[in-house]
Amino acid sequence: MPRALVTGGAGFIGRHVVHELLADGWQVTVLDDLSMGRAEHVPPAATLVIGDVRDPQQVAEAAQGADVILHLAAVVSVRASVQHFYRDAEVNLMGTLNVLRAAVKQGAERVIFASSMAVYADSPAPVPIDETYTTAPFSPYGIAKLAGEQYTLLLGRQLGFDGVVLRYFNTYGPGQTFTPYVGVITIFVHRLLAGQPPVIFGDGEQKRDFVHVRDVARATKLALQAPPGEVFNVGTGRATSVNQIARMLIERLAPHVQPEYAPPQPGELRYSIADINKARRLLGYEPAYRLEESLDEVIASCRAQVSRANAERASAG
Repeated sequence: MPRALVTGGAGFIGRHVVHELLADGWQVTVLDDLSMGRAEHVPPAATLVIGDVRDPQQVAEAAQGADVILHLAAVVSVRASVQHFYRDAEVNLMGTLNVLRAAVKQGAERVIFASSMAVYADSPAPVPIDETYTTAPFSPYGIAKLAGEQYTLLLGRQLGFDGVVLRYFNTYGPGQTFTPYVGVITIFVHRLLAGQPPVIFGDGEQKRDFVHVRDVARATKLALQAPPGEVFNVGTGRATSVNQIARMLIERLAPHVQPEYAPPQPGELRYSIADINKARRLLGYEPAYRLEESLDEVIASCRAQVSRANAERASAG
């Protein structure tokens, strides 16, 4: 039975990746500090190691016997990385180097590195960009992710493991942990459920590629068979503006509410849409979920999160 280590495997994307691997017969170890993930999200068939990628000893122990390491653990926030740039680099860059060192020491055959659309320069128009598009990050988060990509590919060539990079675009879906910084759909839903209007930074005409978490997890599994040394966009190729997201959610949850507008945030791209032709060609990847058809599922998940949080507060009080 092949063995995989999934860092961040209790988190939003990681838990879905773990399910994909288990379904294919992998033996899975999860390394997660549970700062964003939850222990109950890790299936009983996987082994959970509570630890931090910033600790090289914990990473090395979790990686023992792993044939493949899927490195998803990260502090995922463009906005927060500007204010907390040192912590961003500690986790997203130094944590990655700890994972790569463990991969070499343990003789892992492959490392799949979860990167981000944040490595790209802004696009002048809302059109899909491919993997050769200019990489010029606007944020510390993007800088750390780009460095992690380059380390993964370079050390893979020089030290004998297969490095593969996946650039995730705006991932959404049920089960995303609510924070003020990450996941505009989840943030808007939580505000609307609380009777508050969504807050849009800038004019709202910035366009993104929103890709369902299950599509992202499937692409990550497909990367187990990808040619080594390759970089892949993981998105849908479809552009949706933040204003459109707000309108769709307001129609479902609070038809008489108007969004509020605030100044643009530093580090955020205007246009970011994935050209996924390479992933189609080399991975056999095809997104299965459409945004308009998936929002009700996200809303139901957010309602459940609010109810659970209220129940936990009531029991604690």
